[in-house]
Amino acid sequence: MRDIPEIVRLERASETAAHWSEAQYESLFAVPEGPGSRLGLIAEKNAPSDAPAGSSKVLAFLVARAIAGEWELENVVVDIEARGNGIGTRLIQELLARVQRAGGNSIFLEVRETNVAARALYEKLGFRCTGRRKSYYNNPIEDAILYSRRLP
Repeated sequence: MRDIPEIVRLERASETAAHWSEAQYESLFAVPEGPGSRLGLIAEKNAPSDAPAGSSKVLAFLVARAIAGEWELENVVVDIEARGNGIGTRLIQELLARVQRAGGNSIFLEVRETNVAARALYEKLGFRCTGRRKSYYNNPIEDAILYSRRLP
């Protein structure tokens, strides 16, 4: 996938993102559709018309995984310079719509306790806090707050 280097660049610049290797990103989409398959959504800024082909900049991405009617939001990252423009909201709304069309019944996720902006976004989009995982994250050690959202 041509966007993987840009995805890795974005992810490395975000302290709160799940940090995966480039090989892990490449393998994300190796599973065919069905149980355990993944969905990747990417928001790009279009390059000027005189720019070389393929020079769009990735502004944000989202990765989610299907698990028997439920979906796990595994990673969502918005470029630091693009935050506050609704890109994360639109990516999650698109995920909600796709999961619903696919017959999914819920989406769940975990987020660092100190990631106040992400937690506010999830709550604004109808996710509810369902629990906590003590010392789930490393560097620094931090609790994970669990969220889920049921779909109609």
